[in-house]
Amino acid sequence: MALSFAVVASSSSIMCKAINANNHSHLQDLSYIKRAALISDKSAGFTSPHPNFGCVIVTPSVEVVGEGYLYAQGTKPAEVLAVEAAGERCRGATAYVNMEPGDCHGDDTAVSALVQAGITRAVIGMRHPLQHLRGNAIRALRSQGLQVDVLGEDMQSKLVEEAQKACLLVNLPFVHRAASRVPFSVLKYAMTLDAVKYMGHFRQCFLDGIGKIAASSGHAAWISSKLSRNRVFELRGRSDAIIVGGNTVRRDSKYHEHHLCPFGNKVADPRLTARHGGGHMPIRIVLSQSLDLPEEANLWDLSDVSTVVVTQRGARRSFQRYLASKGVEVVEFDILNPRDVMEYFHDRGYLSILWECGGTLAASAISSGVIHKVFAFVAPKIIGGKNAPSPVGELGMVEMSQALDLIDVCFEQIGPDMLISGFLQPIPDLTPTIPSEDETFAIDPTVAPFETSIIFFYKTWDLYGAFSNFSPHPIQMPDEDGNYVTWFSVEHYYQANKFIGVSNPLAQDCIDKIKSAKSPEEAARMGRLTQRRQPHL
Repeated sequence: MALSFAVVASSSSIMCKAINANNHSHLQDLSYIKRAALISDKSAGFTSPHPNFGCVIVTPSVEVVGEGYLYAQGTKPAEVLAVEAAGERCRGATAYVNMEPGDCHGDDTAVSALVQAGITRAVIGMRHPLQHLRGNAIRALRSQGLQVDVLGEDMQSKLVEEAQKACLLVNLPFVHRAASRVPFSVLKYAMTLDAVKYMGHFRQCFLDGIGKIAASSGHAAWISSKLSRNRVFELRGRSDAIIVGGNTVRRDSKYHEHHLCPFGNKVADPRLTARHGGGHMPIRIVLSQSLDLPEEANLWDLSDVSTVVVTQRGARRSFQRYLASKGVEVVEFDILNPRDVMEYFHDRGYLSILWECGGTLAASAISSGVIHKVFAFVAPKIIGGKNAPSPVGELGMVEMSQALDLIDVCFEQIGPDMLISGFLQPIPDLTPTIPSEDETFAIDPTVAPFETSIIFFYKTWDLYGAFSNFSPHPIQMPDEDGNYVTWFSVEHYYQANKFIGVSNPLAQDCIDKIKSAKSPEEAARMGRLTQRRQPHL
């Protein structure tokens, strides 16, 4: 690293100026790494099951000339977009990335883009959490002559730790999934201010069932403000799935008969959608042991997004057939418990789950150790009632000293409400130790790394994180005239092919929209919606 300083009388003065210059450069590095993490978060929810990647390119004259982030699974890598934006100014520049590129097997697009563009230095916020990818891109960049600095390894300080944390938080679902073999789960609820006398124990009271999440009758409409509800829609849009329990479905279906748009503690609207009109929509999951659910519920309407009902084996076979006729997927477990359910959805490739359930299921999930973070929206309202439901049911605690303490608690005012958030479990180590297949087999020969009993996939999670219709590889396929046409991904071609050959202007319009979709997920959503709403096409 070049240092610029004026000639002065003593060597000690020169050393002082050199150190200050180095510190200034160090602070710049951390600032740009945080910027890379910030822009990577723009695509939260879209990139799953892959991480959020951001890249910032800075010239030796300290000018940002290119930025990019992974928009969605199957789109151009962040590094490629940043290089394209910077053009020839990449020569001799430094690339800042929040996470080591996760180039899949046989695909070194991100690394090649940086090398061929003339980047001479790369600063990486954290190594890739997956063992089969960890360190590969770093070694590849160094083998091409680039200087590679990794936060916490080549750069260490208190400020470095803060920048590391920023990189970690933006990919927390991915890190948790890699470290614990379950999706990152967030418990969200809204509650009244009935817990005010316990303000001195704010970190604990939200898990002790003191505040109220509904009236004694069960009615829970409009507990929190519109601004808080908009935040909930944002949380949904960042999640792969939303979980509710059977009680929530029964209660909200009942009140939906009397209210045009109920917004309760657990369900912002009976459809459990993100309400942003396009792009990523989380899958809806209903957990019900008895399957005592209403026949009429908006969750059974699959025109916008799919629903999965999880139940105990043998429960209400006739109702299972009814749900199947609606297109709802039913998954049975011998014994229904949150841990087994989360491990199952981990195997299906889910990174993050938002729990919007009632107190009984919330307590069961917490007791099972599958809840990682809590979002509690506290409204300045008092409703009272000794029988009014609480956000968390019985946990078996009899003294305040037994209460669960939240970690890294944050307080944020949203309109008239207060949002309190914090972690129930420590954040995993930046580079979790994940046993290899050989190591796992040596410990337990009965463990298979990939089960073949998975009955359904939307986005696959394979060894290299790429083998699916959503893989970021364009394909060329012949059209009706025999001419080869390039499609952005297999999913683009697959969805458009549903409507090819239909002599209807709507079908051709749908094909054109699918072909120009920005990501495989958006292409899939367009094709599925058209197929459901206009089956004649």
